[in-house]
Amino acid sequence: MKVSFDSGDPEFVADPYQTYARLRAAGRVLPGGPGQWIFTRYDDVQRLLRDGRLGSEFPAAAHRVKLGDGPAGDFFGRILIDRDPPDHTRLRQGMRHAFSPGSVAGLRAQVAATVDELLAPLLDDSGFDLVAGLATPLPVLVICSLLGVPAEDVELVRPRMVDLATAFGELTLTDEQRRATDRAVVWLREYVGARLGQGTAGDLLSRMLAAEADGFSRQDTVDNAIFLFFAGFETTTSLIANGTVALLTQPDQFERLRRDPSLIPTAVEELLRFDSPVQMSMRLVREPFVADGTKIRPGRVAVLLLGSANRDEQVFPDPDQLDVGRHPNPHVAFGGGHHYCLGAPLARLEASLVLDRLIHRFSRIELTGPPIRRPHPSIRSFRSVPLTAKPA
Repeated sequence: MKVSFDSGDPEFVADPYQTYARLRAAGRVLPGGPGQWIFTRYDDVQRLLRDGRLGSEFPAAAHRVKLGDGPAGDFFGRILIDRDPPDHTRLRQGMRHAFSPGSVAGLRAQVAATVDELLAPLLDDSGFDLVAGLATPLPVLVICSLLGVPAEDVELVRPRMVDLATAFGELTLTDEQRRATDRAVVWLREYVGARLGQGTAGDLLSRMLAAEADGFSRQDTVDNAIFLFFAGFETTTSLIANGTVALLTQPDQFERLRRDPSLIPTAVEELLRFDSPVQMSMRLVREPFVADGTKIRPGRVAVLLLGSANRDEQVFPDPDQLDVGRHPNPHVAFGGGHHYCLGAPLARLEASLVLDRLIHRFSRIELTGPPIRRPHPSIRSFRSVPLTAKPA
């Protein structure tokens, strides 16, 4: 049975999880679009994320089909997320120190101060858009600081990152989106190239520059620094927005968190599972394998439904229930294997500090209108979340 679903359908955008449940019931592996196989259940998804017979390095022609022959196609073929070992290993090695748990822990005071600054307008009990006021600027400011981008340049960098993030997530692009992506890549390559060597000794760009002697090329350094800009904010923005809306629409769990702040770490993991920022991951089949009696041939695309796996009733009791104390919680929101999210410790830190401030600084937080979803084929997030709050 061939299955299909329209990721742009308003009903699916509002709630994809009913569709996922029907897909899981239909089978472990289902034919999707041309040359695609869809994997719906947790056991298969988490295993295939780590399976060396699948890769993330698609042929250059695949990038050109989507992006054209301009700079963007070349850029997307170079970045960490679209490379397989040994290139992936070499590229990741030059970045991993900055995102290690120890390095991220050292950012705690800085991130907390940024959260406090961004939440200050909410203290006067006026209207506040969570996405524009907090969920977007927080990770942008943090990743820019980490990369040594001066504060006065943040607003120059951000719109170009938005263009790149759009190109990264969409399945197809309009001609204008292609042109915008090419312009963004050209501008950002020039900007980051000029920044190399100008930062402080400890910033990530400087460390990546020092790693060139260990196998990085200058183009590797520039393009993967650019990748970290938009990878560092897109999913964290979604985590903060999705998680806050989930808590506000299930106030018993929000109150439970207020009564027991020690649940913040498990709450972050549950918010990642419950409404995962990244809903699917694509892998290119490099070697044949058999799944549920179906032979999957090389050259096919495996569509791993992370959002569906995280609601699999065989692994998560009452999967459609938000439970901020859920444990264990082996979700796959950050992927797995070689491509496990490099920025996971930083995303967890930012989300934890946001929750801490929301439960301690405000006695009441309410939605003042319906949150507006951002239609997107793989990134689940909001365009706007209007709030009002009463300070504690």
